[in-house]
Formats: sequence, C-alpha cells, structure tokens
Amino acid sequence: MTNDSPNILEINDIKVKRAGALLVDVPSLQVERGEILSLIGPNGAGKTTLLLTLSCLTKPTTGEISFRGQKIGSDVSVFEYRRNLAMVFQEPLLFNTTVFKNVASGLTIRRMGREEIRRIVKESLERFGIDHLGERSARTLSGGEAQRTSLARAFAIRPEILFLDEPFAALDPPTREALIEDLQAVLQDTHTTTIFATHDRAEALRLSDRIGVMNDGSILQIGAPEEVMNHPMNEFVANFVGVETILRGKVIRKDEGGFVMLVSDHEIEAVGDVKLGENVVLCIRPENVTLSIASRSDALPPQGGESSRLARETTSERNVFHGRITKITPLGFFQRIQLDCGFPLVAYVTRHSLDDLSLIEGKDVTASFKATAIHVVRKREK
Repeated sequence: MTNDSPNILEINDIKVKRAGALLVDVPSLQVERGEILSLIGPNGAGKTTLLLTLSCLTKPTTGEISFRGQKIGSDVSVFEYRRNLAMVFQEPLLFNTTVFKNVASGLTIRRMGREEIRRIVKESLERFGIDHLGERSARTLSGGEAQRTSLARAFAIRPEILFLDEPFAALDPPTREALIEDLQAVLQDTHTTTIFATHDRAEALRLSDRIGVMNDGSILQIGAPEEVMNHPMNEFVANFVGVETILRGKVIRKDEGGFVMLVSDHEIEAVGDVKLGENVVLCIRPENVTLSIASRSDALPPQGGESSRLARETTSERNVFHGRITKITPLGFFQRIQLDCGFPLVAYVTRHSLDDLSLIEGKDVTASFKATAIHVVRKREK
C-alpha cells in the first residue's frame, strides 16, 4: 500500500505515565520525510522519554504511532518498524570488539553478503573520518571516536529515521564542533529523517528544519527555528531560547499598529495588537540591543520626555535609554553586557566593540532598540 502523505511519522494522543506521574503528553506530532526535528528543553522535560516512545523502546500508556501511514502494532509490526530506524545515545553503546565489527553489526544481523558489508562499512567509516580506526578495539577509543563509531554504525543500516539523544553532551567543545560539522554534512547528503533531543539551542539552530520546545512532558511550541527563537509563545519558551530581557508592564497609549507600555516608570514603544490598559510581556533578544557612548547631552532621564524625543530624531530606534553597565561576561564570540536602565536590559557586543567603546563595569552608556525588534506576549485570560 502506498502512502502519499509527506509525513513519515505521526503520533496521536501519546501519553506516558510511570508511578502515577505523567512523563509525556503530546496530543499530536507529524514528522516529514527528510526533515530534522530538534526537541529542546531542560533536563527532565521529557525529551528522552518521547524519543524512547517514538522508537518503541518505551510503550506509551495511551495513543498511537503511525509509520508511513500505517499504525505500529496493527498495520505494521514493532519489529518491522524498528528495522527501519537507528538510535544514538549520549553514552556510546559499543560492543567489545573492533570498530569495523561494531559498524558492521547491524548489517550482519540483516545477513548481508561479506563484500557488501565491507563496502558499506568502509563508506560509513570514511563519512565520519574514522576509516583508519577500523581494526582498533572499541575499548581504546576516545569519547569523540566512540561517538563517531556509534554514528557510523547507525548510518550503515541506512535508517529511514534516526533518533539522536544528546549525542554531543559528553564531548569537549572542539570535539563536539568537529562532530557536529561532520554530522551536518552526512545529513545533508543522505536526507535522513532525524529527531534530535538536546538542551543546547545552538546545536538545534545549527542542525534543524524545525524546533520543538518541551517542558513537563509537553511540546509547548514547534516551528521553524527563526519563528520559535524570535516569536516565543510564552515566558518559559522565551527564557529557554535565549531571550535575555523579559519585561512586564501595562499599555498606556496605543495607535494604529503600535503602542506604548509603561515599565518601571519608563515608556517603551512596541508594535502589536493590544488593548489599552492590558498587561503584556515584552521580549527583547540581546543581539537586537545597540550600545553607544553616553554623554551629558544625550543621557536620557528615566521617564523619557523631551530628551528622549530629541535622541530619537538621530536614530531609527524608537527606544533609547540611558543605562549603566552592571556586569560584563565573556560568552564565546560575544561579550554579555548587563545594564541598569531603570529596568534590566541585556546586550551582546563583539570583543572589538567592547574595546572600541571602552566598555567597563560601572560605565554609562546609551542603549537603543527598535519597536519592531520587540516580541509581544499577551497574557492569556484565565
């Protein structure tokens, strides 16, 4: 029977309960052929349990899983379904034998011919840069080499679905970076459908077609990475996807398409459809905040006013505030700048900008951000 649906995997009303606790509660989820879906969330969010359920290693309490339009357990057996998938865990689970035999294990179980096994294993080892380790004992491998072996073994069987459960979490940064780069190339080459659990949003952004944010066993929001990162549906999602400034206040003025919110006696302009007097939440990503040197003439009083209007005439940003740097934290390629503008604000700058502006803790600066750079979360009525 043919299935014209683009979805290779569908779940309906999946719940997993253990000892009275609800570990997973996902009413609906569809995964398209060839897509990479990342499930991100804190420890205990239910990511691993959902992966184990989707791979039929854990039986759901209620609900159905369909593979290629066929219900697993009735239309297609669990055994047949699992022959079409592979799973890689955070800790490599390797047999006490050579790297070659580990990678060949799935093919041997499928009773492939010796020459075909040799050809496929060689190709898989080369893809992950470990062809020189073929005769090495798995027990002698480093963490990165062992995980490369696990991935090579997974891809050797040419799975229709690949499940990855925090596969880079135990690796040091250089090893992790190199392995992610190689995995990304293999996924682009093979178009393997992949469901990837991680707590690292940078990994998810780099690899994914879609991102689902999980907490307490539920998928709170799912969509394209840009949509989830820039338009979080609530404060939890915003916090987890890297929104560093979350402000609460009341709408005091509005016009067509825009409004002004009062936050700690400061007026902030934003864009959105809100009601006058409504309490809303503003989400501002740190990369959307611009810093410049403050002077006596452009330092803005807390309430804005005429000084604020004059400052806005010289910039496209609608929100310009005087602030003081309270803390500077190195963060990879960026420096994280925490500000007190009468309300807390966080900005990212490059090391070059830090030196060019002579930014130090305690220094006064001017911070600005566009009204259109603010994501507005309206509080749901109970």
